[in-house]
Amino acid sequence: MAELLQLNVQERTKTGKGHNRRLRLKEMVPGIYYDQKGANIAVQVKLVPLQKAYAKVGNAKVFELVLEREGKTETMPALLWRVRNEPVTGMPEHVDFFGVDLTKDIKVAVHYELVGTSKGVKLGGRLQQFRDTIEVICKPMTIPESIVIDITDLDILDSVYIESIAFPEGVTPVFDENYAVLHIAGEQEDEEKAEGTEE
Repeated sequence: MAELLQLNVQERTKTGKGHNRRLRLKEMVPGIYYDQKGANIAVQVKLVPLQKAYAKVGNAKVFELVLEREGKTETMPALLWRVRNEPVTGMPEHVDFFGVDLTKDIKVAVHYELVGTSKGVKLGGRLQQFRDTIEVICKPMTIPESIVIDITDLDILDSVYIESIAFPEGVTPVFDENYAVLHIAGEQEDEEKAEGTEE
């Protein structure tokens, strides 16, 4: 197994808006570590290492969270589950970590990547994407960076449904109905939508 990136965090013994504001002034980001048993630990992490880690692993790669608490360190596999940025500056203001068991399946949302240029778009059609991510179930170490969808052969009025997408081995999509991920709309569809809006 490849060596995992490590990120050091410290237990956060004080909470509240005032304390968190003071942390951010020291270039520390408050956060929460959640484990699979439902427990959570308030933590704080240095801003720059967090930004570097997020640039490398995003939300879909396992890394090692090194937690310092009560004079001891504990290392556990985790995901950078959610980073909330300050609206004006765009700087991280809160982070959620999610502990994972490498032997158990988890449900995660993975981005998809489009390759090729649709022949329908070349003929004047318009690409419509109905969602940004696809929910899948897999082991933490097999979470794909993205799901590749080739749209080269898509003509006007063609759609890509979840059942027709090829997923890596060990990765299973989560769905109840065979929903459309994207569609190549034609001029007539656009006109009908416009008319419906006017009505």
